[in-house]
Order: sequence, then structure tokens, then C-alpha cells
Amino acid sequence: MEENKKMTNNQAVQPIFILPEGSQRTLGREAQKNNIMAAKAVSETVRTTLGPKGMDKMIVDSLGDVTVTNDGVTILEDMNIEHPAAKMIVEVAKTQEDEIGDGTTTAVVLAGELLKNAEELLDKDVHPAVIARGYRLAESKAQEVLNQIGEKSTNDDTLKKIAQTAMTGKGAEYSKDTLASLAVQAVKMVQENEHIDKDNIKIEKRTGGSVDDSELIKGIVMDKERLSSTMPRVVTNAKIALIDREIEIKKTEIDANIQIKTPDQMQGFLDQEEKMLQDMVDKITATGANVVLCQKGVDDVAIHFLAKKGAYAVRRVSESDMKKIAKATGAKIVNNLKDLSENDLGNAGKVEERKVGDDEFTYIMDCKNPKAVTLLIRGGTEHVTNEVERAMTDAVGDVAAALKTGLVVAGAGAPEIELASSLRKYAHSLSGREQLAVETFADAMEIIPRTLVENAGLDPIDTMTDLKAAHSKKNKWAGIDVFTGKVMDAWKRGVLEPLKIKTQAVSSAAEVAVMVLRIDDVIQSSGSKEPAMPPGGMPPGMGGMGGMGM
Repeated sequence: MEENKKMTNNQAVQPIFILPEGSQRTLGREAQKNNIMAAKAVSETVRTTLGPKGMDKMIVDSLGDVTVTNDGVTILEDMNIEHPAAKMIVEVAKTQEDEIGDGTTTAVVLAGELLKNAEELLDKDVHPAVIARGYRLAESKAQEVLNQIGEKSTNDDTLKKIAQTAMTGKGAEYSKDTLASLAVQAVKMVQENEHIDKDNIKIEKRTGGSVDDSELIKGIVMDKERLSSTMPRVVTNAKIALIDREIEIKKTEIDANIQIKTPDQMQGFLDQEEKMLQDMVDKITATGANVVLCQKGVDDVAIHFLAKKGAYAVRRVSESDMKKIAKATGAKIVNNLKDLSENDLGNAGKVEERKVGDDEFTYIMDCKNPKAVTLLIRGGTEHVTNEVERAMTDAVGDVAAALKTGLVVAGAGAPEIELASSLRKYAHSLSGREQLAVETFADAMEIIPRTLVENAGLDPIDTMTDLKAAHSKKNKWAGIDVFTGKVMDAWKRGVLEPLKIKTQAVSSAAEVAVMVLRIDDVIQSSGSKEPAMPPGGMPPGMGGMGGMGM
């Protein structure tokens, strides 16, 4: 009886495993602490790149390729971050990049600061659900405040200042006047009513020359050369046919044998093929087309006939380029030669083959009212052109965002200080512990101006005090001049940003902070599919050397 009792006790304390061997599980406060630590590490990585005085990062990948940039999303993507919570912060940067194209560092730094401040509340035994609820209330109020302070202004001067602000602190800064004008022109050209598709602005980069040599081409530049040296290098008043089928003899759909018994028959067969290709070319050129852009292959014989007709032809043009050329020239993409007519052709002032460096490019230029354009970026080295391209992407995104919503705010930390002040007033109207979370949210907003000040090597305490004093006197655009350390009117100084950058950054940062806070259990599987080794070390069925007659 006593023995049975002992056995029951032993069974009661035996552990129950619900996860495969090698899995790791972190629970409760420790899980939250680890996740917040990872998020803060990501935020700290990009924090030093923020603002006009922000520094750059050099990232070297496994192949030895070097990227030098201060673009938040580029840094985070190239770093190949592994930690699951850190990956959630990287998603914030990607969302910001996809929605606007700029403000990625702001969004990540805000997310990191929200979590850092939440950690202090967790240490005071405030429940994560209470903090999450407070953060949601604060985010909703923040959107309301931002929409109230945004100002309607989308004239060319404002748009140019927005583009310049986007480029300040990046490699393109020294030529930002030239590049900002190009960005504004490009966005306004592709605007159709209220709709702006940034994909219709093709950004091509070419190493060689200086950044000031960059230009806006009213049309499309392709990394393609003409098919024959006997074709004209330049075609003026181009009539462009876009063909989405091969200019070749199609193979039969079913297996077929053609029996040829005499050389005459062979010659007749070849002549017939040639005649068919000539008819195809005649059909294209009869419409008046003198430039033929084919998405698929073009037979050598067809190339010969096109050259004899004096046409400029290119084959294997990418689908995206075909769509952009159609937008730029007004052409229709045709996949049946029998239906090709003069009405399907597009127009361009000039089509030209140019040599840039070692490569030949086709320039389709001087299109009337093009709805797709090319920004050709130049720079002394590959690293410079890559960074200028990233700066131009930011500028184009900002100008497009400003035109879409029509609302603009000043930069230099002004909207964040205004936001923090309004949120503190809102917190006092709340009862319960959510009030603490809203105040914490308000404190987190101040990380942006504080980071701008610190990155400029200035004293954050004095400067932040001066900024808050200016805002308390109803100067809502009081921002920090990072070059002098004094408070300035950011709007008058021309430091402008689209409101959408701020609303999106606050929204994404708050969402990810709430998501990370609500995680109280992290389960990481071992990833191994093989059967786990038993405690003895040998796989089952391999018990010792039994049966060997030793």
C-alpha cells in the first residue's frame, strides 16, 4: 500500500512536455523585457542618422558590397535583422517607405521611444493592457491634433521647399536646389486629376558627371540599344509602335513534320518564311511607325527589313517599361499585328541612342504632356548616385504626399513639440491609469526634436526648454535651427514636410508598440525535424551492442 502511494506521488511531479526538445520559451515580464530591448536596439541603430546633421552608416554585406546611407529603411533591410520583435520594428520602416517614401527613421525612433517609456510604466506595475489602451487613445488624439495644425499649401514654392527638406542631410544636399525642382516638375507631370502614381516616375542612375548634371526627361530612358547599326541613331518626330508579340515565325502548336525532297523546295520554304516576315514588317511600317519597340523577340531577317525601312527597333523591352512608354507617348500596346493602325501609335519629339559610360541607352524624349517621365540621376561615384537616388525617391514621395492631401506642416521638431503639449492637456482630462500612458506617449513625441539637437552636437536640455517656452507662447511652428542651436520659425525658414509623414509615422509607431507590449509569451521552436535524441544519447533501437555475441 505504501509503495503504491509513493508511485502516485512520483507520477504527480513528472513534468509534461508540450513542445519539442530544443524549443525555447520566455514568459511574462522577461518576454516583454527582451522584446523591448530588441526594439530599442533597432531604434538606437538608426537614431544617429536623423536630421540635417545626421551621420551615415556603412553596411558591408557577405559578398563585400558596400552601402553608405542614412536612409532608415535601407539600413534596416541591409542589416538582415534576426530577432522577431526587432523584425516588427523593421516592418514599421517598410510601411512608411511604401506609403510615403520618407520619414522611415522618424517612425522607427518613435516606436523605440514609445516602448522604452512603456517599460518604465511596466516597472511601476502598470498592466500592459492599460498601457496599450492609453496608447490607442493617445494615437487617436494625436491624429486629430495633427490634422488641426496642418495647413493647406500646395503652390510650387511650398512643394520645392518640401523636396529640399527631404534631401537635407543626405548625399544630395549640395545640389538640392536643382534636384528639388526636378522632383516637383516630375510629380506634377505625372499627376492625373487627383491621382499620382509614383511608379510613373522612373529614376535611372548613371555614374559619371556631377549631381548637377541630373536631368528630367519628358519621356522614358531604357537600358536598350537599337537592333542594328544600319538603323538610324536618331529619329525626330517619332511615331512609336508598341508590340507585345514576337516578330518571328511562330512554331506550330502541335507536332508537325514538313518533308522537303528537293533543294528547290527547301529554297521555296525559306523564301516563304522571309516573305511572311517581310509582310509583318510592311504591316507595321505601313501605319507610319518609324520606331518599333517589341516586348518579345525579333527575327534577324525582320531586323534587316526594319533597317531597310529606316525604322529604329528595340526588342525584349520589359513590361514595366512598355507600360511607362505607353503612358509617356500615348501609344497603345498591341498584340495582334492585323489590328495595328495609325491610331495605336505614340508620339515623341525624338528617339535617340546615346552612349553613357560603356553602355548604350535608348532615350525617348520630348513627349507632349507625358504621364510617365524619367529622372536621370548623375554622380561622381556609384555610392554617390545610389544615395542621390534614395534622396530623390524621398523627395518625390513627399511632394506626391503633399499634393494628395494638400496639408503641410513645418519640420525641425515643431509638430512633435506641439503634439506633446496637446497630449499632456488631453491626459489631464482622463481618469484612471490610462492617463499615465497618454503622458508617456506625449513624452515619447519629444524624442524627435531631442534627437535632432543631439545629432547636431548641441545641449538638449537648454534647447528643449527654449522650444517648449516658444510653443507655450502659441508659436506652433517654433523649431530647432541645428546650425545655430537657436529656436526659429520653421515655416518661415522653409523647413516643410507633408502632414502625411507625421500621421503615418505616429500611427505605425503606436500600432507596433501596442503589439509588442501585448506579447507575454515567446515560443521559439528548435527548427529541427529529426527525432529528438533520448536522454541516453543513442537513438531508439540502437541500445548498446546486443546481438553481436560479444
